[in-house]
Amino acid sequence: MTPEIRKFVTFEEEILSEGFKKVDSTWRLFAVAAVVKNPWAGRYVEDLKPEIHAYGPLLGEQLTKRIIALAGGGDAIEAYGKAGVVGLDGEIEHASALIHTLRFGNFYREAVGATSYLSFSNTRGGANSPLSIPLMDKHDAGKRSHYLTIQFSIADAPRADELVIALGGATGGRPHHRIGDRYQDLKELGHDVDNPAAI
Repeated sequence: MTPEIRKFVTFEEEILSEGFKKVDSTWRLFAVAAVVKNPWAGRYVEDLKPEIHAYGPLLGEQLTKRIIALAGGGDAIEAYGKAGVVGLDGEIEHASALIHTLRFGNFYREAVGATSYLSFSNTRGGANSPLSIPLMDKHDAGKRSHYLTIQFSIADAPRADELVIALGGATGGRPHHRIGDRYQDLKELGHDVDNPAAI
């Protein structure tokens, strides 16, 4: 049992100016998506595990290989995330099934040397639906500069019986970030940020 992949799609932005001010160094955001036949489309399936176990590792490996090449190496990626969009003959559960598994996400986490979890979105839509991939710092979930979203669409996907599964990344946080991090707010509210149990 292997996923029926119709195509891979890549997306990339190189931002030279943000907020009417040049950036210190080029800021890159990028994503790789696989358009896959939904094995559960058009019917209710109680046990999704056989396809999860068969599809997850292959999709995780293929997408990770491509996004690492696009980034120029795992060390170049500071912020990361994942997303799934299921076509109209599928359930949100189907998108979740393929991205919320260690068999999928661990390929990317290990390739970039991450210690934080992968931020995510899972939605349903027709062809040309927005694919929104939320990102966050690969080591620090409270680092607001790296709270980002990559958004793009694929003109002919997902079809009703397809899924779009994607990984996203960025070479850094917002160029002129100035709202501070989550920890500063917590300190202002009197929380002990050195003791996570106290928050």
